[in-house]
Amino acid sequence: MTSESRLVIDGTPCDDGAFPHVWSRCIGAGRANEALRADWQRQFAEVVDACGVRYVRFHGVFHDDMFVYRESYGGGFGPDSPLDSPVYTFSYVDKVFDFILECGARPFVELGFMPRELATETETVFWWGAHCSPPKDMTRWVELVTRTVEHWIDRYGLDEVREWRFEVWNEPNLVPHFWTGTKTEYFELYEQTATAIKRIDPLLKVGGPATSVFVPDDRYRGEVENRAATHETAAAADVDALDWRPVWIEDFIAWCAERGLPIDFISTHTYPTDFAFASDGEAVHITRYADATFDDLTLLRKLVSESAYPDAEIHVTEWSTSPSSRDFIHDTLFAATYITRAYLRCATLADSISYWTFTDVFEEGGAGIGPFHGGFGLVNEAGIHKPTFHAFVMLGRLGDRLLRATSEGVVTRDSRTSAVSAVFFNYPEDMAMSGLRAQNTYAATRALAEIGPSRRIRHSIEGLEPGATFLVEILDWEHGNVAEAWYRLGSPLNPSRAESEHLSRVADALRRFTLTVPETGVLDLDVELAPWAVMSLRQSA
Repeated sequence: MTSESRLVIDGTPCDDGAFPHVWSRCIGAGRANEALRADWQRQFAEVVDACGVRYVRFHGVFHDDMFVYRESYGGGFGPDSPLDSPVYTFSYVDKVFDFILECGARPFVELGFMPRELATETETVFWWGAHCSPPKDMTRWVELVTRTVEHWIDRYGLDEVREWRFEVWNEPNLVPHFWTGTKTEYFELYEQTATAIKRIDPLLKVGGPATSVFVPDDRYRGEVENRAATHETAAAADVDALDWRPVWIEDFIAWCAERGLPIDFISTHTYPTDFAFASDGEAVHITRYADATFDDLTLLRKLVSESAYPDAEIHVTEWSTSPSSRDFIHDTLFAATYITRAYLRCATLADSISYWTFTDVFEEGGAGIGPFHGGFGLVNEAGIHKPTFHAFVMLGRLGDRLLRATSEGVVTRDSRTSAVSAVFFNYPEDMAMSGLRAQNTYAATRALAEIGPSRRIRHSIEGLEPGATFLVEILDWEHGNVAEAWYRLGSPLNPSRAESEHLSRVADALRRFTLTVPETGVLDLDVELAPWAVMSLRQSA
């Protein structure tokens, strides 16, 4: 606890503003069917408990492997007999949603993809063959959505389901992978879906357009992507100097406003990356600067506030250092530092920024090859904690009131207990604000370890209770850096049980020590942080 006097940091009385935990409001997962696995469930329960996650979003609630929409019995070895009319079965979905709610979290419902029997095109993307097309029959799609939402209300109660969010589709601008139709056809799908949901209950929350990334050109201005419009982007000498804009969002808002359609939230994905096509057809991969997410969200918030829907929530329903599930940066200390910095910078700019994803139990490209394969997860397939997991835990320990923000971290207070906590980081000065480029091997990431310099974290916090104890944890190159430990073992593709146990111990072996407030009530913090280190300071109970 703090003393009754107002805290003073570095000689200046503290601010005391709201500090929302934008990182834990929602988190991503691969697809609904993966949530039936015992290891997925164990890992999700841990992330909810350790990181305070409140919602989870995933693809495929209507995919064939969840068996929601049925036009036939399913014959097995015998004939597949057609039904007179569609049947809706929710046993698999119920298992998933029951578990999420039992953990103390809620679903952020992505409505998609199309069941095979309703799809105009099938197996458009992913190893598991998602069907990402407009429906053959819009009436049957509306009936599917209606029956599903009504089932959830019957099972969980209207008050509970009013707390959920219903997002219409995923990345429909990415034709032909996530959507095989046009922009207008997606808008029409949104109209029909949102209208159906509001017909059930006007207080249910629906939004979109769930589009992918910001772009600096007109590739998505028309009904389908125009790759020729990306040629200048591919050739740009300085991509960070270009005018990056959200995809479809302004058109989506205008289209809905003209028709009086509801938008309770705007959703999009703001990966700090892009790709453009050169005039010779070659794809050019783009890595943007470290503040790209901050600047994108600042613009997005302005656009929404000045729109016909100024009160719409803003949800970034996917975000990470890159959108590749084979980017070895995801396994590293470097990613932990990057996301810590970004989340602290962006805490007030959105209602949620959903990290993609919490687990490497993720099969868009099939299962990963090896225990550290660049998967999105905070934990690997075996549940071993990556550095990003520890970053989330440290962020989750912060309070809900911001006392001081600096370029190296924040100091916060818990409004319920008055406990003081802080997170500091060293995103190295020599990075010169560059972002993290995706890497195809773990060895290629290690060059970043040579970038510096160290950073000295020095702060004086006055007004604390004498004798109060603070716990310090530091994640750095030598502490908690599990992918590096795996690399030093020779990068075994199939670790032995002993090797896996060793890696699990290394993953959680952060540097830890305590600090005690002297009789003066002043905590003098003076810690040298190595390049890429992340540090948590929290008041013990």
